[in-house]
Amino acid sequence: MTGPPRRRPAGAAAPTARLARGAATVFRRGTGAARPLPPGSYPGQDPPGYLRPVTTAAELATPTVTVSPGGTATTTLTVRNDSDIVEGYALEVVGDCAAWSTVEPPRVSLYPGTSETVTVRLAPPRSSRVRAGEVPLGVRVLPAERPESVVVPETTVTIEPFWELRAELAPQRRRGWLGARYRTALRNQGNTPVGVALSAEQAGEEMRFAFAPGAPELAPGESAEVRLRVRIRKPIWFGKPVTWPFQVGAGPTGEGVPEQGQERQPGRPAPLEGEFVQLSLLPRWLLAVLAALLALLLAWFALVRPAVQSTAKEAAEEAAKNPPPVDGGGQAGRKGAGPASGDEQEGTGTGTGSGGSGGGGGSGGQGRSGGGSPVGGRQSSATIDVRTGPGARKVGAYTVPQDKVFNVTDIVVANYQGDEGLLTIAFGERTITTIALETFRNQDYHWVTPIEIPENATVTADVTCRKPGTPASGKQASGCAEVLNVSGVLSDLKN
Repeated sequence: MTGPPRRRPAGAAAPTARLARGAATVFRRGTGAARPLPPGSYPGQDPPGYLRPVTTAAELATPTVTVSPGGTATTTLTVRNDSDIVEGYALEVVGDCAAWSTVEPPRVSLYPGTSETVTVRLAPPRSSRVRAGEVPLGVRVLPAERPESVVVPETTVTIEPFWELRAELAPQRRRGWLGARYRTALRNQGNTPVGVALSAEQAGEEMRFAFAPGAPELAPGESAEVRLRVRIRKPIWFGKPVTWPFQVGAGPTGEGVPEQGQERQPGRPAPLEGEFVQLSLLPRWLLAVLAALLALLLAWFALVRPAVQSTAKEAAEEAAKNPPPVDGGGQAGRKGAGPASGDEQEGTGTGTGSGGSGGGGGSGGQGRSGGGSPVGGRQSSATIDVRTGPGARKVGAYTVPQDKVFNVTDIVVANYQGDEGLLTIAFGERTITTIALETFRNQDYHWVTPIEIPENATVTADVTCRKPGTPASGKQASGCAEVLNVSGVLSDLKN
């Protein structure tokens, strides 16, 4: 250490002289100025090892110091050299305040019996790590020559609270039909615990907002995330998307925090801007498709349908006025069946029709009488039901009435029991088809050009039963049963 020579000032008494008078120069460690022990505390003997002669005195000017984070505060420290030599002192702040406190100057050199005042400067940063409240401050005064005489005067530093809340809305823009979800990130940048009051607002009343959790508590330096749900009161069915802007506010609450109603509340962040883009429930192209379909329906009922009905009516009237020509000449009727011989059984089937009554199976048909032509006509049908026993044959017939002509367009044959045998269908003496019964259950025939059957001619169904079938009841039938339906136009003869 550099400094003035170690000389005792003029007039200063030697230390031995002070001890000779019986006043001990042992001092207690502590704050403030050093104080001598009363005389006779340790007569005739040295003090204990934990008590040393204290030659350094130090005292802070104020018992408490108040400082605001981000600001500065100062106090003074007076150091006195009570030794008999020139002493140098290293000054250092110790404790929680050491990181942001300094002593100016950090070193002093004093002659015996002199003192000097230095400045202690406090500059805590504006950070959540510097908690609000009382913090002890100590300044260690360490002599260079006699380090055992170190002293640490102390005081209390009061750190004022400050509030700083940071908030962020993510994402700022979302799309949806009826609502969306957002995240609000919060962080307490202040140095004291706070609650957070959240609010959301828009220009109108179309939106509803809900926060979860509603009022979080944050310690200094702590972060939290709050979910925000936005809902729209009314949907949009068709049309362009609608943008709804809104604002989210966050403010600190708690002991000592100014009320939220103040315009410049400390630590309150600026309002967070957000947008919700509401989409229509049905796309725009669907509206165009529906409009086109509606136009087609209107056109059908207004234009196409009346035209179709009118055309069909005209065609029907024209057909009624101009009936199709009928081939001349009658056909010979089918001759009646002779007596049954061997395994054949003679009999007649029943024939019913709207144009006349069924005739006997053995009767013969005759050609058209008079050579007249058909006039008008109406739809007519006849049913021939033939039932016969196993190994037998039976013929059913329908006879065209007198003065009538039957133009056949369709026949349907039903073998509903699944019988086995042979079926022959004839119009007069003309055989239409011969078919095995076991090859079908229902069979139908249709003609574009009608087959004309003259008056008194017959439609016959000749059935040879080899084996009766089993109907839907599951019990085998006792005989064969076939049904023939003949339909067409029954017209009057014009002589």
